[in-house]
Amino acid sequence: MTPFAVIPAAYVYLLRAGSSGDEVLLQLRQNTGFMDGHWASAAAGHVERGETAEVAVRREALEEIGVSGLELTFLTAMQRTRSGEAIDERVDFFFSARVWAGEPTILEPRKCAELRWCALAALPEPVVPHERLVLDGLRAGTLRALTHFGFGRAWGPKDSR
Repeated sequence: MTPFAVIPAAYVYLLRAGSSGDEVLLQLRQNTGFMDGHWASAAAGHVERGETAEVAVRREALEEIGVSGLELTFLTAMQRTRSGEAIDERVDFFFSARVWAGEPTILEPRKCAELRWCALAALPEPVVPHERLVLDGLRAGTLRALTHFGFGRAWGPKDSR
């Protein structure tokens, strides 16, 4: 086997109660080179050397949408790859927050075309596929502490293993 470097990233889903159930704040990606034109977490990014996932997601939320004081809840860790290619191994840490300070605002307009509150039960299309797995599990209340994506098939909320 060829050795590879694992790339860690951290995501936060801001959640609020809406008229038809929980809503999540999503961004429409543009000009990033990855899943442009897809809906994704309003704030996410790579964990930098020396950071914990929690520190990274707080930094990203402040940099990307101008919110601070996140009260984080851990959702899942996801091991994922791209079509089984060992060159693109990733570990993603997903959090939610229902409490934060500040009004979410687009601070990187080159990368984010729109911010939108979306009902968890009626997400816009398309959503970044590995994030869709997490959001579906969050909505259904079946999210596991460890999920997998890209290893032949997704292993997540609906998997009985």
